[in-house]
Amino acid sequence: MQRAVGVMMLFIIAGLVAYINQAWLQEQYHRQFTMGIKVLTAAEEMEKAAKPGPKATFKECAHGCPTMVVVPTGTFKMGSPEGQGVDDERPQRDVTIARPFAVGRTEVTFAEWDMCVKAGACAKISDNGWGRNDRPAILMSWWEAKQYVDWLKRMTGKDYRLLTEAEWEYAARAGSTTHWSFGDEEKQLGEHAWFSSNSQSRTQPVARKKPNAFGLFDMHGNVWEWTADPWHDSYQGAPTDGMAWIEGGDASRRVVRGGSWYDNPDFLRSALRDRSTTDVRSRNLGFRVGRTLTP
Repeated sequence: MQRAVGVMMLFIIAGLVAYINQAWLQEQYHRQFTMGIKVLTAAEEMEKAAKPGPKATFKECAHGCPTMVVVPTGTFKMGSPEGQGVDDERPQRDVTIARPFAVGRTEVTFAEWDMCVKAGACAKISDNGWGRNDRPAILMSWWEAKQYVDWLKRMTGKDYRLLTEAEWEYAARAGSTTHWSFGDEEKQLGEHAWFSSNSQSRTQPVARKKPNAFGLFDMHGNVWEWTADPWHDSYQGAPTDGMAWIEGGDASRRVVRGGSWYDNPDFLRSALRDRSTTDVRSRNLGFRVGRTLTP
């Protein structure tokens, strides 16, 4: 009897090893023959970091990787001052982004997500009948968004990740201190964003509106975007270095930013914060990729 149990355990272990190897082989096949990986060298990263801005773009694989934009380092005021916004956007503070990093030019699209699905690293997700290709991927949980960035990291060997909340607001503001990156005039919002008044009650293809000063599209509207940070009810005690604020947060809920096709203009403000539980999947929620560069 003991021997039979031992043999059975060996078969189970062998089956698990075969399954793991199958998944690994599937990923490696797509890496070698489908994705067209071509990562930046250390020298190229340093060159991009030295000349950030809308023209400092790169894409490290032909299929599945987002186009990235290198943003400049700097200091900005995060949140809203007294008399503006809501309580969870305060206290307003100076945050310094000292490390070079890159931001997805657009939200992750279905075309990019579906390559991860083909590689066996991401789950198939619905487009709600609205279309795939260059529309932002939706209906993925925070954990599933993490699976995509972790897959990119494995395939490229580079530090792809979700943006921190501070990085997100820095990228959305693009040097501005106004409600939206282009200013305070709500009547201009339709030139820059998809929201309740112009979206036809659904997502729209990315990069059809004007970009912000950093060359990033749809930072306002289209879909909310998952970030790395757990939810905190205010910025009291928040770090000032742009890193994710992990300590003391509610890890079951993560910060989402940017507003969506469903929302009114106020929800698209650069400082506006919201949260979702990590397992929620929503028709108006997607994500954008970040990547650390060589200092």
